[in-house]
Amino acid sequence: MNIRKWEVRPLDKGRAAAFAEAVGIPSFLAMLMNIRGLDDAAHAEEFLGAGMPLSDPFLLKDMDRAAARITEAIDRMEKIAVYGDYDADGITSTAMVYSYLETRGADVLYYIPQREGEGYGMNVGAVEHLASLGVTLIVTVDNGISSVHEVERANALGVDVVITDHHRPQAQLPQAVAVVDAYRADDRSPYKDFSGAGIAFKLLMALEEGAGDVDDLLETYGDLAAIGTIGDIVPLTGENRTLIRAGLRILSESDRPGVRALLADSGFSGRQLTATNVAFTLVPRINATGRMGSPERAVRLLISGYEDEAEQLSAEICADNEERRRVEASISEAAMADIEARGLANDRVIVVDGADWHHGVIGIVASRITDRYGKPCLVLSRGAEEAKGSGRSVEGFSLFEAVCACGDLLTKYGGHPMAAGVTLPVDRIDAFRTAINRYAAERYPQMPVQSVVLDCKLNPAALSVSMVESLTRLEPFGNGNPQPVFGLYNMELCDITPVGGGGHLRLTLEKNGAVITAMRFGMKPEDFPFARGDRLDLAVQLEARAYRGQQSLTVIVRDLKPSAFDTQKNIDALASYAGWLRGEAMTAADKVRLYPNRTYLAAIYRALRAKAGESVDIVRFTAQLGAESTVGRLFVALKVFEERGLVHSTVNGGRLTAEILETNGKTDITRSPVLAALV
Repeated sequence: MNIRKWEVRPLDKGRAAAFAEAVGIPSFLAMLMNIRGLDDAAHAEEFLGAGMPLSDPFLLKDMDRAAARITEAIDRMEKIAVYGDYDADGITSTAMVYSYLETRGADVLYYIPQREGEGYGMNVGAVEHLASLGVTLIVTVDNGISSVHEVERANALGVDVVITDHHRPQAQLPQAVAVVDAYRADDRSPYKDFSGAGIAFKLLMALEEGAGDVDDLLETYGDLAAIGTIGDIVPLTGENRTLIRAGLRILSESDRPGVRALLADSGFSGRQLTATNVAFTLVPRINATGRMGSPERAVRLLISGYEDEAEQLSAEICADNEERRRVEASISEAAMADIEARGLANDRVIVVDGADWHHGVIGIVASRITDRYGKPCLVLSRGAEEAKGSGRSVEGFSLFEAVCACGDLLTKYGGHPMAAGVTLPVDRIDAFRTAINRYAAERYPQMPVQSVVLDCKLNPAALSVSMVESLTRLEPFGNGNPQPVFGLYNMELCDITPVGGGGHLRLTLEKNGAVITAMRFGMKPEDFPFARGDRLDLAVQLEARAYRGQQSLTVIVRDLKPSAFDTQKNIDALASYAGWLRGEAMTAADKVRLYPNRTYLAAIYRALRAKAGESVDIVRFTAQLGAESTVGRLFVALKVFEERGLVHSTVNGGRLTAEILETNGKTDITRSPVLAALV
């Protein structure tokens, strides 16, 4: 199970007040900017003003060479191929550069590799195919920085390559005509954190050579740059904020039939778009084409000039997204069942594998597993001889470094701290699972845990629409600038009302006479673990929504826990329990955290008997047992009861079901070997 640590960011009230007065902004906004380290003149201008200006594209290393070679190809009517990628960033980058080159009269085509069969980035087969079509210049977008061998093959075939990418370079750069990547060691450009679409937009700026206005480029391509930047989850700071702000202004009124069709099919036509709702509507649908089969259709959708064609393609892409959801749910269910059955949830790093799981969704499945168990996870799809996998991590544990440490078992691997991909022979899966967990044990005696980060605690009596209105000045929200999350502590749960056909809940809560309602989306009444009268801490986000012509405050619950539940104490105890199950040496502190004395055992037994086999939420049940109770100690107690034949229990995710067993006479629980091991 996953217990998240709750952390509240520090606040300097005096500095925040001085900043509010100096800049002339609401005190609540100044407080948020202070909490996030944005309370200086430079940040005030960037976040509250016009944003960071887009810098000279020629400050990027090799951009001059890239623009010169592409311009030469246009003038000489060479056949140019824009070589993209199958995710939202790569697809929007491809559509952007392809559309621009068409307006310049170029002889241009585009190429998107298939996830199945080709995989990410350039491949020799694709290079040879493009050469056979008469292509003499390949321009990569959102890939190419690692394509040393593929560029060598292109050069041998007489095909020049211009690389534009945003991924981290390796030690050797490809021998291309130009390699444009802000992360090059010799690059001196002022901003680094672009997506592939951001670098592609800078290429368009360079190709204009001052002949066109940047505002005109933003008006024409800003919508695509915004979708790609949001989709790649790069930091929404600096020039990325400038691109997204410009793109969001025009996105809801885009001239592109494809964008309009996608917005209509996702129910967002005519609505104000934010980075958040773009990330949950347009991006997954565009990504679905790459996950489920034909990513080039997404490029066709975005470059289409015909309403009928766009509507047909959008319908197909939305159908792909529904199929992606179905496949993802099926694999997630199978993977989690295997994790429970094999006890893999006790590992520091979860490695789960299945036969022929769809490669397009295993990364999403890994994210789901990480969220459920709070641990790094790799999901492997087994073929006859080879397994391919995708992994996700938790903050503070570099999955890429862990994978690199097991490189001798792998045939291919790559990634970054929070995500990684691997390929390995099927007969090495068990060895890989052992090796990566050994690495984790050596480097991280206690694994990092996921956190619920609160910007600050709020008094429910002070909540207002004006708070939300002031927060909108910090948008766009995303990676590097998340939507603010606030803490409402020690709230009494007064009422629970199903809404939306029973798929969501409206909660009524009170503290010191202040009554609020809060929405818990995606939660059915039967899955909600709390009851009227419970005292809860809530992590919430605030939104203003129109209702009968007026803005009203909406409080959205992102996480909640019993007020009496000590998260850090329980995180420590759960880590000790997992180590005990793995057979690791126990410290004195571990034993103290886990040992259930006779009084505690009796209290649990009575509580379980009172539940009469009813499924209970483990966190709520633990909190109800009192301050001495922890999840780790509860699990040990259940082991004792199982061992002595008193209780049969099952734990699934965060829920516990226990059946009291009939016994003949009294059972001496003090003779338990489990207890003896913890003395």
